[in-house]
Amino acid sequence: MDPQPLTLLVGEPLPLYRRVKAMILRFVETGEWPANGRVPSENELVKSLGISRMTIHRALRELTEAGVLVRVQGVGTFVAGAKPEAPLMEIRSIADDVRARGHAHSATVVLLRSESATAETAARLEVAEGTVLAHSVLIHHEDGVPILLEDRLVRLDSAPHYLAQDFTRITPHDYLMQAAPMPDGEHVVEAVLAEPWEREHLRIGRHEPCLLIHRRTWAAGRLVSVARLLFPGSRYRIGGRFTSRPAPG
Repeated sequence: MDPQPLTLLVGEPLPLYRRVKAMILRFVETGEWPANGRVPSENELVKSLGISRMTIHRALRELTEAGVLVRVQGVGTFVAGAKPEAPLMEIRSIADDVRARGHAHSATVVLLRSESATAETAARLEVAEGTVLAHSVLIHHEDGVPILLEDRLVRLDSAPHYLAQDFTRITPHDYLMQAAPMPDGEHVVEAVLAEPWEREHLRIGRHEPCLLIHRRTWAAGRLVSVARLLFPGSRYRIGGRFTSRPAPG
């Protein structure tokens, strides 16, 4: 079946940008533009519809803010699919979550080195200032789209071979579970705006809200790793289940 032509609704007393939004929503709701499919670029819409870039930009921006579209800098604009969900109460591998959805996981290593603990990082990992730590920064991708920036510090006395790992083949989580199984963890979640360098790696705009998990994990009663897990809000959500029990007595 041939694609429908790009046409605006006529006879509607709506501002032009809202007519563009209505047209896009029509294509999304009918499945003409399927979930995760690329939508025409601003240039293509300007040319097809014969209206200003400012009008097109506003329509796309508002649909992105509403979660209908996802814009990946340097790649394009896509129809949003159902947001994958990161488990809040469990410590699991991002690679396992992605593969469980039938998608491809890949990772880019931004940083992997040893560092002497500053006063701040020493306090975070409960070690003496000057202790040599491992520091890694990875970008995790789902089907080529960046979904998580992982910034992690690790005690080398608990995972001495951490810096020798190929984290494009094994995730830091999976390696640490082998080297120092971590049954205990703590999560603190907040909403943030990413730093410029984080936005560049995640390919998001400056106003894109992000979900940040501060994760700490222990093995044998000793703190092994602290991590900042930064998820673009338009591409991920955080969830978990709990059981409510009556108070004793």
